[in-house]
Amino acid sequence: MGRNAHFNNEQFIDAALKIAAAQGPASVTIAAVAGEIRAPIGSVYHRFPSRDVLMAEVWLRVTASFQDEFLTALEKGEGIEAALHTPRWVRQHFPEARILMLYRREELVTGVWPEEMKERALGLSLRLDAGISEFTARTFGKAGREEINRTVFAIIDVPCAAVLRYIRQGKKPPRSLEDYIAKTYNTIMRRMK
Repeated sequence: MGRNAHFNNEQFIDAALKIAAAQGPASVTIAAVAGEIRAPIGSVYHRFPSRDVLMAEVWLRVTASFQDEFLTALEKGEGIEAALHTPRWVRQHFPEARILMLYRREELVTGVWPEEMKERALGLSLRLDAGISEFTARTFGKAGREEINRTVFAIIDVPCAAVLRYIRQGKKPPRSLEDYIAKTYNTIMRRMK
């Protein structure tokens, strides 16, 4: 008969996220994560064979959390809602936003991921690409390079750039930012003549 687990994967991921958001990804060590929730170090290693695997789980969770609502808006044909999702999500999930917006995946995870994690990461990427392509085709009648570039600029680049300054300052972006993003979106996404 096995022992009951006192800690679960989510607790370790939450602890890693909290440390990374407050002190930067380099501060996330197995010992720091264990200390954050007062768990034995072996409990962390039992679930995550390395720091990189733990940080990959953090990145995957944060990315999936952000991307789900974003893609739902695109699937409904609501590009403006997809663009406004970024500042809204940042306000609601500020620690996660610090991870997603301030650091690239490569800065969080440098080692080799298990195959299952690679497949999940690839799935997130493919789903995002497909969602953008389908939305672009519905909006402009085609999804060529120029149309994709316009769409990505309007729904990803502009909103991310708009919130980044606030995240770097440790502040949640103001609601007034949404008006600027919406105006920019409407200008960029006008149908080409």
